[in-house]
Amino acid sequence: MSEPDEASVRASLLALKRDLLSLDDATRESRAPVELDQTRVGRLSRMDALQNQALAKATHDRRQAELRRIDAALARLDNGSYGLCASCEEEISPGRLINDPAVALCIDCAQGRT
Repeated sequence: MSEPDEASVRASLLALKRDLLSLDDATRESRAPVELDQTRVGRLSRMDALQNQALAKATHDRRQAELRRIDAALARLDNGSYGLCASCEEEISPGRLINDPAVALCIDCAQGRT
């Protein structure tokens, strides 16, 4: 398996980032505060709304973490350290980079073997 070229990696990372930002924007309303007025919404409906809001916030947090990983990978591309493990500085296998272009650790460091 050949190593991915910088232009295709950058394009892939930017596409992932664009998709995540679009999803996050589309779900903004589901993270809005839940109405406390029980005269308009019953207690169980309000509890459902609170649960849905909590799930939406957790999903937003995961997206934000993924965006940080993507930004870090783009920074590694810019400074020439992309493809090197952030822990041991050995090369990350091309297959691992193709599978997840934002990955920062080699398989050994990711599994805690070093």
